[in-house]
Amino acid sequence: MKRWLGVILSLSLAFVLAACGSSNDKSDGGKKDGLTKLVVGASNVPHAEILEEAKPILKDKGIDLVIKKFQDYVLPNKALESKELDANYFQHIPYLKSQIKENGYDFVNAGGIHIEPIGVYSKKYHNLKDLPKGAHLIMSNSVADHGRLLSLLEKEGLIKLKEGIDKTTATLNDVVENSKNLKFDTKYEASLLPQIYNNGEGDAVLINSNYAIDAGLNPIKDSIAIEDKNSPYVNIIAVRKGDENKKEIKTLVEVLHSKKIQDFILEKYKGAVVPVSE
Repeated sequence: MKRWLGVILSLSLAFVLAACGSSNDKSDGGKKDGLTKLVVGASNVPHAEILEEAKPILKDKGIDLVIKKFQDYVLPNKALESKELDANYFQHIPYLKSQIKENGYDFVNAGGIHIEPIGVYSKKYHNLKDLPKGAHLIMSNSVADHGRLLSLLEKEGLIKLKEGIDKTTATLNDVVENSKNLKFDTKYEASLLPQIYNNGEGDAVLINSNYAIDAGLNPIKDSIAIEDKNSPYVNIIAVRKGDENKKEIKTLVEVLHSKKIQDFILEKYKGAVVPVSE
């Protein structure tokens, strides 16, 4: 009886130790096969695709890159805050700033990787200047993107914004002239905009390039207006404050800035995604 009791106790102890050593979904900076695990959240296109290209390079540098894909702009930051991720790669700088202000996130920019020039699409018109009076413009409910459309419209001479404002944070309240009495519809999630465009809704639709590409659109060919390469909306690697100095984060950014990855971006996206190295 004592012998069987000892066996049972040994098995129970082994089970407990195995359970304690099991991994979960949260990033833990642990090692697997001698590699340092790095969990990065990303939008499907182009962010996850770019990370997939970088994955074997990072492996050679001792990093096991785990990519978690997200379809929206809210959950990746929540997952970063809760430490389910070590970093995320989906947002531009103005959006990060707005999320920090709204939610109190203690995040920092670990490095800018690329720009996705945002575009305006229309089934009815071939140029922004062709929009009629009272035209219905559909855009996302992300206020961080509103300045992008308003800046495009101002550049084309369709509206005028208040003097001296930071145009990256411009809102509809900053429009001081609207000669065509354009109507702005801002109630939609960004991910729904390609379908809204395909349905022929509105006179024009503002679509983020990642969602446009994911829906089979070519931002360069299919848009009727698009931001130029000097856009301030650089997509970044975001991390919790202090983690930007970690070796694996620095290595990730260095690899994404490498010629191999930048050449991949240029070749694959044909100008719809523009690499940066800052």
